[in-house]
Amino acid sequence: MSLRLKDVELPTGERFEHHALSLPPAAMTVVVDDTATNVLMSWRHRFVPDVWNWELPGGLLDEDEEPIDTAAREVLEETGYRVRNIEHLVTFEPMIGMVRNAHHVFLARGAELVADPTELNEGKFQWLPLGDVPELIRTGKIVNSGSLVGLLHLLALGGAKSRDE
Repeated sequence: MSLRLKDVELPTGERFEHHALSLPPAAMTVVVDDTATNVLMSWRHRFVPDVWNWELPGGLLDEDEEPIDTAAREVLEETGYRVRNIEHLVTFEPMIGMVRNAHHVFLARGAELVADPTELNEGKFQWLPLGDVPELIRTGKIVNSGSLVGLLHLLALGGAKSRDE
């Protein structure tokens, strides 16, 4: 994490100082089952905002790690599932005006349970019907930005079926 005071010049020529925070990038994965009708999510408590919500598996990139490798690793560590057919879905900046913190969201079609989770404080993972996601969002049960962006992006594309189908 780094906090810097930057000298900013707008296109109008106006100048001012602005604080800029940089945080490590993150990766998360929308994992859908082989039927493309269920999504793997965790019900967990986030102590900073003091909320319980459903979240996708994910975490911060390790040094010199590619986002796609982080995405697959985090799914395995948090859930015990090894993903198949993983692809980049979208990258976004959650607080683009103040914080540099790229979030890379991936889609994995299919996963195989190969181990017990090693990250035991990551909440309880379960498969949820993808059709329930709009109601979970509407009722405030999904509030994490990465989960919202990934799931809404997927739904806007028409679901989790292969783009070749």
